Amino acid sequence: MKQVVLFLVVSVLIVQIFAKPADKHSDRVKDDKPLSDTVHYAGDGHNNDYDHDAFLGEEEAKTFNDLSPDESKRRLGKIADRIDADKDGFVTETELKEWIEHQQNRYITDHIKERWDIHDENKDKIVSWDEYLQTSYGAIEEELVKLEENERMDFRTMIKRDKKRWAAADVNKDNNLDYDEFVGFIHPEEKEHMFDIVVEETMEDIDKNHDGKLTVDEYIGDMYHRKEGETESEEPEWVKTEREQFKSFRDKNGDGHMDSKEVKDWILPTDYDHAEAEAKHLVYESDTNRDQKLTRQEIVDKWDLFVGSQATDFGDALTRHDEF
Repeated sequence: MKQVVLFLVVSVLIVQIFAKPADKHSDRVKDDKPLSDTVHYAGDGHNNDYDHDAFLGEEEAKTFNDLSPDESKRRLGKIADRIDADKDGFVTETELKEWIEHQQNRYITDHIKERWDIHDENKDKIVSWDEYLQTSYGAIEEELVKLEENERMDFRTMIKRDKKRWAAADVNKDNNLDYDEFVGFIHPEEKEHMFDIVVEETMEDIDKNHDGKLTVDEYIGDMYHRKEGETESEEPEWVKTEREQFKSFRDKNGDGHMDSKEVKDWILPTDYDHAEAEAKHLVYESDTNRDQKLTRQEIVDKWDLFVGSQATDFGDALTRHDEF
């Protein structure tokens, strides 16, 4: 699925004066932090880039294509040693799952701290709405007259949407956010009391005719745009699969639409652990002797599965650690 069939990461846009609002991030399905922005299965086969993202952490791999295969394998071996928490010479599915969860959690922690440091200008350990407006949009109101009307509307819509999310995150209703409230504002998928706003924002993005429900075409349109003249029968196989997913799994009551409850079940799943599923997949693909655990050598032998594609966005995970 173009949306990676993974968890939502909704992040607040930091907009500079004169900049046009960015396109919405299409990853909607929540599970701590996207294991990857890359499609796991697309077209005719498996995409290793997804596994690289899940294993290393997306932000930790941006310089990977600068590493030679031999150096990548050497550093991967070092990572395998770190994943082996009990130092028994094997990486179990549980240890691998915990490593992947660590990658997810580090992203969230780092991202929130980065945003907090930007928005808490006076360092008083709260962020006021005025601070947020200033640090996010600057003197945009003074500059709106220089923009096209549709661009002015985009900015005003973004501010209105931010204000609504802010109000939901502001638990004590003092119009300021402390750090814990700020977590809910930046990563609403992490706070249960923010789930309704996550669903509402998703509906706003995808429900093009604003009737409060999603058709299969609206659902597909969020991740794929047909080429001019392309018919449904000419769509890629992964899109056809998503149409079937909509009918078989997303539209649970079979009325041809997804209502807000069905959207919530889709983007905020409670019955699927993506880190566990990815750990199972990596073990299955790498466990040559089928003993349900991996040796250092089995991991290194499958380096292309874990980190090896020159097309991957990864790298820093193999370059930032002092022990390398």
